[in-house]
Amino acid sequence: MSEAFFAGSYGGCAEKLNDTSRLECKICWYLYDPAEGDPYWQIPPGTPFSRLPDDWSCPNCDGRKDDFMVMP
Repeated sequence: MSEAFFAGSYGGCAEKLNDTSRLECKICWYLYDPAEGDPYWQIPPGTPFSRLPDDWSCPNCDGRKDDFMVMP
């Protein structure tokens, strides 16, 4: 990983996440909260970000999972 890599970026590294980690889209600022799930893609509440399907995308802007960053 390069020095320029933003430390809060998900970047596909599930080791940075726990089951309650909330992530924000770096494109449109949509917040994925596992407690709420994602009604648009029919993801049930309680689904951690790391368990979203590989082809899941932001319901607002179609950003990929790699476009999300971990919220403090």
